This record gives sequence, C-alpha cells and structure tokens, in this order.
Amino acid sequence: MKKLICLLIAFLLVLPMNPLARENEDPDLWSALKPLETTVTFLNTGAHPDDERSDFLAYLSRGLGVKTSSLIANRGEGGQNEIGQELDNALGIIRSREMIEAAKVTGVKAYHLSETTSDPIYDFGFSKTPDETLSKWGEDLTYERLIRFIRTYQPDIVMPSFRDVDSQHGHHRAISILTQRAFEDAADPNVYPEHLEEGLSPWKIKKLYLPAESKESATSSIEIGMLDDIYGKSYPQIGEESRFLHKSQGMGSEIPVAPRQVHLELVKSRDASSGKDQLFKGIPYEFNEWAAELPKKEKSLVKQYQKLQGQLERTISSYPDRSEAFREAQKSLKLVEKATKMTRKAKLDSGLKEDLLHKLSLKEEQLMNVSYLSSDLDVQATSESNVLTGGQQVKVEVNLKNDGKHVLKNADVTLDTPFHFSKKTKKKNLKPGEERTFTFKVDVPEDAETYHPYEEPVIQALVTFRSGSVETVKKEELNGTIAVLPDVGLTMSPEDLVVNTADVKTDVPVSVEVTNYKQGKSTAAVSLDVPEGWTVTPSSVDIHFKDHKEKKSADFVLHPPAEIEEGDFKVEAHANVDGKTFGTTVQEITYSHIGTFYYQYDAGINGVSFELLTPEGMKVGYIESGFDQVADYLSNVGMDITRLTDKDLASGDLSEFDTIVTGIRAYLSRDALNENNDRLKAYVEEGGHLVVQYHKPNDRWDAATTAPYPLTIGNPSIRWRVTDENADVEILKPESSLFSYPNALSENDWDNWVQERGLYYPMDWDSRYETFVRMNDPGEESFDGGILMAPYGEGTYLYTNLVFYRQIQGQVPGGYRIFTNLLSYGQGD
Repeated sequence: MKKLICLLIAFLLVLPMNPLARENEDPDLWSALKPLETTVTFLNTGAHPDDERSDFLAYLSRGLGVKTSSLIANRGEGGQNEIGQELDNALGIIRSREMIEAAKVTGVKAYHLSETTSDPIYDFGFSKTPDETLSKWGEDLTYERLIRFIRTYQPDIVMPSFRDVDSQHGHHRAISILTQRAFEDAADPNVYPEHLEEGLSPWKIKKLYLPAESKESATSSIEIGMLDDIYGKSYPQIGEESRFLHKSQGMGSEIPVAPRQVHLELVKSRDASSGKDQLFKGIPYEFNEWAAELPKKEKSLVKQYQKLQGQLERTISSYPDRSEAFREAQKSLKLVEKATKMTRKAKLDSGLKEDLLHKLSLKEEQLMNVSYLSSDLDVQATSESNVLTGGQQVKVEVNLKNDGKHVLKNADVTLDTPFHFSKKTKKKNLKPGEERTFTFKVDVPEDAETYHPYEEPVIQALVTFRSGSVETVKKEELNGTIAVLPDVGLTMSPEDLVVNTADVKTDVPVSVEVTNYKQGKSTAAVSLDVPEGWTVTPSSVDIHFKDHKEKKSADFVLHPPAEIEEGDFKVEAHANVDGKTFGTTVQEITYSHIGTFYYQYDAGINGVSFELLTPEGMKVGYIESGFDQVADYLSNVGMDITRLTDKDLASGDLSEFDTIVTGIRAYLSRDALNENNDRLKAYVEEGGHLVVQYHKPNDRWDAATTAPYPLTIGNPSIRWRVTDENADVEILKPESSLFSYPNALSENDWDNWVQERGLYYPMDWDSRYETFVRMNDPGEESFDGGILMAPYGEGTYLYTNLVFYRQIQGQVPGGYRIFTNLLSYGQGD
C-alpha cells in the first residue's frame, strides 16, 4: 500500500500546476528541439504494422527526445480489413501507410524488412511457430536484412515488442529470436561480411531489453503515464492517438490520464555492471558524457564536446521563441561541423570514433530540422499533374515564403528526381515577408519505371538556404502522391471467373474498364488473350479518349469450349496505345487518413473450372458485413443472391428466402443485425435456414443470446484456430446431407485451401448443436466446432468459423462446393 501511495504522489507531482499554460505552447518547435537533449538511439522490432509499443515509444521520443524507430518485418498483407474490401498486397499498402502516419504522431520513424509487394517476408496469416514463419520467409534472407538495418541505423538499445513464448504469434516469436541473436552478430565482421565491402561497419548494440513477463521479473520499471504540458496529453494518450490511425485494424481507444508503468527485462548488455538498472545506464546520454569517454590527451576535443553540449542546451532553452531558436541552431550547427572535423583527425579507438561520428551526424540532422522549422519558411510544392506517363513534360512549382524574422540567404530549390528537368528561377535572398516561386519543367522518359508504393517519391523538392556560413538543407514531398502510371489502366470485370462444368455457358460476358492516364486525347485498341480452345468476340475494341483520367468500357463475350476440362485458366487484357502495349490493372487506394496510392498488377481474369451443383430455385439472402465479397462471388456463379438492407432486416419478409447468410463479423459492423437479431431467430423458428460465418469474441457477440442456444467463441483467440491450410479433416457425420447434397464431397474438396482452415473456433456450445468436422494443427489437440448446426423450431441454425470467404475469394473449388452444401441444407428433403 505504501508503494502505491508513493507512486500516486509521484504521479500527481508531474501533473501541470496550470492547465492553461499550454495555450502558448509550440509542439512542432518542441518536437524539433527536444531530440537535442540526448544522443541515445532506440529501436523497437516487431512483425506487423501495429506491433509497435506506441505508449512507450511516445514516452521515449516525445518525452525524452530519444531518436526512436520501429522496424517491422512484413506489411500485414494477411490480415483483415475493417475499412474496405482491399486484401493481400493492397491491404499491405494500406497498413504500411497507416504505420507511417501513426509514427508521425509519436515522433517515431517507421521501417520495414519487406521491400516490395509479394515480398518473401509476407504476412501469410497466423502462424503458431517461429520455425514455420522463418521457413516461409526465408531465415537467411530475413536475418541478413535485419543485420543490414542494424548496421545502418546503429541503435544503442533494441527491444522486440514480444517475447519468444508459445502464447505468441509465430511471426512475433521469429522477430524476437532474430533480434536477440543480432545483438552479437551485428557486431561480428564475419557475419555477412559483404556488408563491410559495401561500406557498412559492424555495430555494437549496447543493451537489449525484452518486455518483462511480470513486474517482479523486470530490471527496469518506468512510469510513462504522466501528462506532457507541451502536447496536452499523456504519453499513453499520444500512443493511442497514433493507434487510431491503424484504422484498417480497428485500433485505438480513448483513455484517461492515469499512472502506467512499462516493465522491461535486460537480457543482454555490453556493460557488465548493468543489472537492475535505469534504462540508459552504461550508455552516454549526451556530449558531456561522451567527452568523459575520450582519452585525457584529447583535451581540445573534450572541450569541443563540452562546448557543443552547452550550445545545444542554449538552443533548447530558446523555446518557445522561434527566432531565437533559429539563431542558436546556426551556432550549434557550426560547432557540430567543427567537432566532426576534429573527431575525424583525432587518434581514437575505431569503435569510439565511429560512435562519435554517428552521434554528430544525427545531431546535424536534428539541428537542420530545427533550423528549417524555426526559420518559418512556408513551402508549397505542387505538380500540375500528380499522375504522369512516359514521354510527358510536367510543370512543377515550389513557392517559398519567408514568414520568419531572419533573412534567408541564397534561398534555392532544386528537384530530387531521376528525370531531366530545366529551371528558370535563380536563388536569391529572402527577406522577412518575401516570397518566390521556383518553376521547373520535368521530362518523364518514355521508358520511365512506373510507380511502386514502397519506393521514394519520384519527384521531391530540395530546399536550401544559408544563414551566415551555415547552410540548411531540407527535402520536401510534393502535395499528393506523384505517380508514373501506364498510359492506360485495364480493370477486368469480373476479375475472377468460375466456369461450372455441370452447366457450361456458351456466352460469358466480360468487360474491361479502361482508364486514360495520358494528358488529352488518346486511342486504345483493347483485346483479350484467351486459353486454347476458347474464342472471344469481338476480337478488338477501339476506345477514344478526350480527357485525362477518363474511363470507358470495352465489352466482350467469351466462348469456352463445351467440353472444358477442370482446372485453372487465365484471360489476359491488353491495350495498344501509340504502338505501345499495356496490360496492367491500376488499383487506386484512397483513404482520408493516408492519402492516395496505387497498386499495379497484371490485367486479367483468374479463372477456374469445376463442377458446382446448386438446388434449383434456391433463394439466398446475404447480410453483408463489408469485410468480405462472398455475395458477389456467389452471384457470379449463378446463385440467386439478395443483399439484405437494414430495412429488410427491420421489416422485410424474410420468409421468402430459403437460406439467410451473415458475412464474416456482421454482428460487429451491422447495427441493424443486432437490433433485429430476434427477427432472424424467428425466421429460423418458422422454418428458415440461417448460416452464420465467423466472428471474434468481442464482435458484439453475446454467448448466451446471439445464437438460438448458447455458443461461446474461443478466447484468447490466439489459441482457437487451425492455421495449417492443409490440416487433415475428419468428417464426423459422413451420412449428413451436408456432405452429399447438392455436391457429393470428397477429400479433394479440402485440398488447396489458402492461408488457414479456421479462425476463432467456438470453445463451448449447447448440447443441442451437432458437430460435423474435426481438425487440428500438427501436434495439437483437435477442434470439433468448425461446423455447428442445431434445429430450432421448424428450421436450422448453422455456425461455421471455417474461412470460406478466403477460399471463395481465392477461387478454391472445394470452398465453393462445401459452402454451397452448407447453404443448401434442407433443400433436398
């Protein structure tokens, strides 16, 4: 009790005495000045976007000024999307950008080991073991990239977000294992010696921490719950503000200012005296402490570092006066330049010299930021078109306006771009209140590489000015995403196609939406490449465009052979524009919290042919959740699907449907479903058949009342899943019509599943439910609850947590056939 009282007193003492004091604060300036207080660097490693320890990182970065970064392995491609329909690589783009935006709130820099779309380090879905994770990612490839990053970033302290324990995701465990191994290997020149040939050097991490399993096992316990006067929030609140930007994962929560401790366990250290310690014990925190590390003979260098530290403190003390901060930053930059020259010439241990030069380069970068921000130079950089095509010339304008109090000498702008550009405007001094526009003509080569979402912007503005003898340099992105795209983008509809060998249609209509990305008029000749034995009419369609970004459709009819064989096929789309052939779909991804980005992939239809039987005349009502596209896919194979509106759920005649289906997690996303759940139960009771797809335990699912009989979803959900998509399946009731009508199922229908078998298995259910399948991950106990069904009144209620939506959207024949049987239960009676 005494400890608790002391903690509360200590916490209250850090609360602001005058809440109104922060009305005059300048958080942008403070965010630039605060990092001058320390030379420490910190790296947090994780597996997925959102793995960053946001509250603690906010404390380190915003509260202490520590240079802090998150290194995340993959892009989160295998997850679910709570804001749209994008999945796989497109979802990875969203989550990568969300992490970048979230990191801006906490003052953290975000990095990824994954370098491109469909990178080997891919989020392939939940994994229960690090061995499976590293076998799929490629252990050597992943580790080499990790060591390369550490040698480049040069962190003093490293902390994985998770421990290597069996209750954790296999991806989390894999990164934790590799991060701990890297403590020694990043410093070993014999580990990936090719890095040294490329100019990198071995790097000694000073300390490695893990999140402590308990307060008792912690070697450092740090209070982070205090309110920061400058930001008007506590560090956990800043962390939650950043987590709200992970919108595709439904992150973020409103929390009060309250005490919170972070408990860390020191597991590796270069300082033998480090035991139960402070976080930074054994690591020089600022330049006075670095000066103490220098040999006594280097008296002049010692004095230089001490002088530099004093000047940095004066720069920090200039807050909140931007004009004063600007003057002090110029003095500090001069001293950094002098200290760097002296350090290079000094006879020092190579490791110490490398450390010092690294810290000086970081301080120069931070001071450049202070100088730029405190100059109050307003920069507006725009392109007359954000979408570019090969052979185009585009005008770029960068306007500089001096809103500050100092003359900015030789104010200049150039472009950082691989493209040739011309510039008419010359540099000049900008007095307070003056502005100037720099105009460029940029020539995009005919063979310019097209946009990639994970690469640096293809055009950026490089702004420079001088004050005295000190030059400030800052790179600015243009407003909006600048993307080089193909002359035309081609989007097939449908993009996925099933040919039912039980009823082969002689005519299959498809269309190609063509978007013109060229400026002005253009003509595209659109055609399709079809599999052998197929024909298509017409053979080509000419489309004439008048405007940039104009969209038009080309309509075709496919004619598959009557005796088509089962298997996969591909229909590809091409367009000829001015003698060049294009065959790319450009998916535009736009959300207010991240901006606009593009994902490009081959234009075409992914097709599969197989036998799929459906009951004649069966009518299905689908309650869409927004998290899956199953209704579209079922409609495309010829099923009679009606999407149920909120009005339908509230007052419509549900009895007209033979079966009603809920999309995945529909109870979370559809208020009308929750409000009218009793109507659904009545529908079943009166003879209907209801199929409910999986939910998470916190998706507004009431174990006692949501289903007709009690049904509890497994929690913690990490343990209630079968992640092996090839797991053996035992049929518990082979005599049930679920496995024979209308499709006679076989073992083959469980082949070639994607990502996993099932998620969020029920952990407890009423005895009136029957179980139909049993499966398990290797070495684990089996789950029987993948398909549960119970009679209720005159009808039937079926709950399944098997991931049919991934199988149907992934064109897996067995997924269609099994799901169709689930929907058709009772139709063959």
